[in-house]
Amino acid sequence: MPKRILIGTVVSDKTDKTVVVSVERKVKHPLYGKIIRRSKKYHAHDEENVVKPGEIVRIEECAPISKLKTWKVIDRVTVGKTAAFDADV
Repeated sequence: MPKRILIGTVVSDKTDKTVVVSVERKVKHPLYGKIIRRSKKYHAHDEENVVKPGEIVRIEECAPISKLKTWKVIDRVTVGKTAAFDADV
């Protein structure tokens, strides 16, 4: 079974090697049909402590690391307001 990959915004990085990522999705209301936003927070493992709040990251499902952490950060999609890239310096 493939591992799930989600994209979300980092909300907190207060704990060591852990970030809290808020993932937002849009669903249709069952009765009224209006599109509404639903969000959920995931605790993800960040080994190098490089991700900061406000960045958009890609997280992947993994084996449980702790009580709350079952996700790990794969990479940063954007850093602040700009797109993330690796400079070959």
